[in-house]
Amino acid sequence: MGQILNVNKKVQFGAYLENIVYNELIYRGYNVSVGNNNGKEIDFVATKHNLIEYYQVTYSLQNEKTEEREFGAYKNIEDNYPKYVISTDTLDYSQNGIIHKNIIDWLLEE
Repeated sequence: MGQILNVNKKVQFGAYLENIVYNELIYRGYNVSVGNNNGKEIDFVATKHNLIEYYQVTYSLQNEKTEEREFGAYKNIEDNYPKYVISTDTLDYSQNGIIHKNIIDWLLEE
């Protein structure tokens, strides 16, 4: 098996967190797919039985553009299914019915 190189040498914490969330959703019994909302990617659409949950994952929301991008991905989704933004931030960024969760807190939920 060949070695995978990170050409620009930047650590991709956001991608690592996405992998953690994806694997945890699978472990929790969800079917997971990538969503699309009018050209804006939804990181994960998780379904189990008749439940649907939406997930956006980012390393941090402390940058205003990142916050707008992650929460803005849900714009025009008018159903009542839970919408989450998961990050390493401990400050609660929840807004407009979209729930922000710290990754550690989310992982420790039952």
